[in-house]
Amino acid sequence: MNVGDTRTLELPRISRTTLALYAGASGDHNPAHIDIDACREVGIDDVFAHGMLSMAYLGHLLTDWVPQNKIRSYSVRFAAVTPVNAEPTCRGTVVRVEGSLAHLDLTTTLPDGTVTLRGTAVVTT
Repeated sequence: MNVGDTRTLELPRISRTTLALYAGASGDHNPAHIDIDACREVGIDDVFAHGMLSMAYLGHLLTDWVPQNKIRSYSVRFAAVTPVNAEPTCRGTVVRVEGSLAHLDLTTTLPDGTVTLRGTAVVTT
């Protein structure tokens, strides 16, 4: 890995089915992610993706790049919601290499430029 190396993962549309399946798999049945009526009752126009689903997609980018056993750290900060029907893109960039460790900046971005997740990872090269 070299400074400036990047990887991109373009995600499929986050559909209501995706959210329902993730809710079932994760046990996270928060109405904000699956019940439009509950959202509207509290002033939210529509459901939105689980933050952990977005984090999982970003983790998928990472494990497509390096084997899981080379990941030394992985962290994210949730910056904005991912609305239903969005088509996010995950990106990773090598920002520093120190010996056998590569430091990565990670983001998930919506087509309008909104960054929904910001993260970092350290991996062995």
